[in-house]
Amino acid sequence: MSAVVGVGRRRQAVLLSRRCLVVLGGLQESVQQLRLQRAEALRLVQASRHAATAQAQREFWLEFVWAHQEYRAAVSRLARFCLQYEGGSRRAVRID
Repeated sequence: MSAVVGVGRRRQAVLLSRRCLVVLGGLQESVQQLRLQRAEALRLVQASRHAATAQAQREFWLEFVWAHQEYRAAVSRLARFCLQYEGGSRRAVRID
C-alpha cells in the first residue's frame, strides 16, 4: 500500500513499511473515533441549552471540552507521524 506525502509541495507517493502502515492506520482510526465522540458531545451541548439545568449544561460542556482536547491531541500525533515519515520509512520505495 502506498501513502501520498508532501504538503504544499509536489506530492509524491511512497510505499511505507508494513509496520508504518499499521501505525498509520491506528492513528487514523483514533482520529476518526475521537471525531465521532467530539461530534456527539457537541450535539449534547447544543441540545442541553434549552432542556437541561445549568449544572447539567456545565457537565455536557466539560465533556465536550475533554473530547475536543483528545481529538486535537490525536490529530497532532497523526501530523507528527506524517512529518516523521514524510520521505517514507527507511525501507520506503518511491513512486514518481
